[in-house]
Amino acid sequence: MAWQPKLNENILCKRIPTPPYGEFKDRHIVSYDEYVKTGGYEGLKKAITMKPEDVTSEVKTSMLRGRGGAGFPTGLKWTFLPPIPDGKLPGDEGAERYLAINADESEPGTFKDRLLMDFDPHLMLEGIAICCYACGLNKAYIFIRGEYHHQAKVLENALKEAYENGIFGDKGLINSGDNTGGNKFRVDCYVHRGAGAYICGEETALLEAIEGKRGWPRIKPPFPALKGLFGKPTIINNVETLAHLPSIIENGAQWFMDQGVESTIGGPPSFGTKLMGMSGHVEKPGVYEFELGIPLRTFVEDYCGGMRGGKKFKGAIPGGVSMGILGTDQYEAELDFDIGRKYNVLGLGTACPTVFDEDTDMVAVARNIARFFKHESCGQCTPCREGSGWLYQLMCRIEEGDAQTKDLDLALEIGTSMGSMPGTTICGLADGNNWALRTIMNKFRSEFEARVRPSHVPVTVSIGAAARG
Repeated sequence: MAWQPKLNENILCKRIPTPPYGEFKDRHIVSYDEYVKTGGYEGLKKAITMKPEDVTSEVKTSMLRGRGGAGFPTGLKWTFLPPIPDGKLPGDEGAERYLAINADESEPGTFKDRLLMDFDPHLMLEGIAICCYACGLNKAYIFIRGEYHHQAKVLENALKEAYENGIFGDKGLINSGDNTGGNKFRVDCYVHRGAGAYICGEETALLEAIEGKRGWPRIKPPFPALKGLFGKPTIINNVETLAHLPSIIENGAQWFMDQGVESTIGGPPSFGTKLMGMSGHVEKPGVYEFELGIPLRTFVEDYCGGMRGGKKFKGAIPGGVSMGILGTDQYEAELDFDIGRKYNVLGLGTACPTVFDEDTDMVAVARNIARFFKHESCGQCTPCREGSGWLYQLMCRIEEGDAQTKDLDLALEIGTSMGSMPGTTICGLADGNNWALRTIMNKFRSEFEARVRPSHVPVTVSIGAAARG
């Protein structure tokens, strides 16, 4: 059965004109007043009439999965927080609890969160407020990538409006609700700008960066929910994940579950819509919103105007380079959370495809990916620090025609050793490097073999009568 959308309107892009329901040129920054006039903050108003644990339960029931790349169930993550000590309120001494918002978005080919911060920042701010209320978090830190200068200014202006209108600060979450025991639930929210390091997209490196330290991933356990920012319980959520919360609370978990698709391989479902940033060799790149499960071919040909210049599809990175690559025969791949097990990639990732046409040099693509990971490795773990350098050198030699056949197997061996053996590295950067290079070399092996010299291994007799002469 062909994929068919169940909705006739966008959800996250309700106020952001997006094909097929609007045009890119009509986009503008949504102010607080416009946001409220179009139904904004209604989800928060409803949330504060509910018990915090009921808000968490609703999110958990919805099966909302993290939109940052890992796809971990959001409501389940919230339940990992320890209880607030008896007699304490969020923010009291000994009851400090934080929310860290991952707006780093440094995965190559990914620019979906930027859309929300560019044009509808209050949607994320409302999601932040709902999360803080549900989890009893008194401070939120938006960690935004250093290159997002304009987006940081937009967020700062939106935060100012939110403080003035009682979303954050002394007035307390729109003066809070009855379920706070008559106390105003104060949440403070800050924008923290990064310095351009890819590794800070890893959740614990992000925490280190907010604390003013070098962005090095932490060894786990302890996990952030128990000991995170400044040593306090911390929830870390992606921008897009938080942006889904207002509509889930306002419309209910079942409404959200009616969107998207069930797993076809017995795994967790892929419910809801997803922002998908299309780039590469297509006629109409940009950020679109679809229900999960849309086939890549449908995305490209029905919404992006087809392949650029009428050329043939060759391959695609489905959701950031660390997820690996889809081969020429995988054009029909469904963009949902089953994609990893079905098409031999690491996962859906950010669901921002980069498409390659028939003229693309896949050896050059592999070399460029290897250069990126070598540059962005934090250097903390030896397998990643040394392995990324070796892989880059090998890719350069292969591209230049200075390698031998055996170097192909050596590259695969290095990648597998640094990224597939549990416990060899602290974070997943080595895994991303491994999956990116291994999948591109395996799925486009002929292109690599055409660039290397054959390795001749002499065979000699070393045992028996023949060896004795």
